[in-house]
Amino acid sequence: MNNVLTHSSLNIIISKIRSDHKKLVFTNGCFDIIHPGHIHVLSKAKLFGDILVVGLNSDKSVKKLKGKERPFVNESDRSKILLSLKYVDHVIIFDELTPRDIIEKIKPDILVKGGDYKVNDIVGSKFVIDSGGRVEIVKFLEGYSSSNYIDNIN
Repeated sequence: MNNVLTHSSLNIIISKIRSDHKKLVFTNGCFDIIHPGHIHVLSKAKLFGDILVVGLNSDKSVKKLKGKERPFVNESDRSKILLSLKYVDHVIIFDELTPRDIIEKIKPDILVKGGDYKVNDIVGSKFVIDSGGRVEIVKFLEGYSSSNYIDNIN
């Protein structure tokens, strides 16, 4: 069942996932201009467990992170695009600059981030590890970034 979770429905869905003994995977991002690099990270993230929940930065938080002209695609449309991907089971939109609160609320079994991060630099990694989970880093595909697409359009 693909859907956008509300903060009130989150507890119900997480309880069901836990009672079904399924591995919960969490990743997050702005996903303003979805490109093959995003698809790569999401497809790899799904392989780590059973249910993939994607934390999506709200329009408000994207503006704070990326500038007043962003996002190019609103949060409703970005969530629909993400949910159309076979890898993504649920999306939850958050207003904060980081997904720390959501990570602490859902307690994912696996936290996934794309890029060249070190585990200690990933928001929520210490909490996930201390809770018995693990952190996985998926290398980006070379040459794919929203910034590159934006530069080419400009």
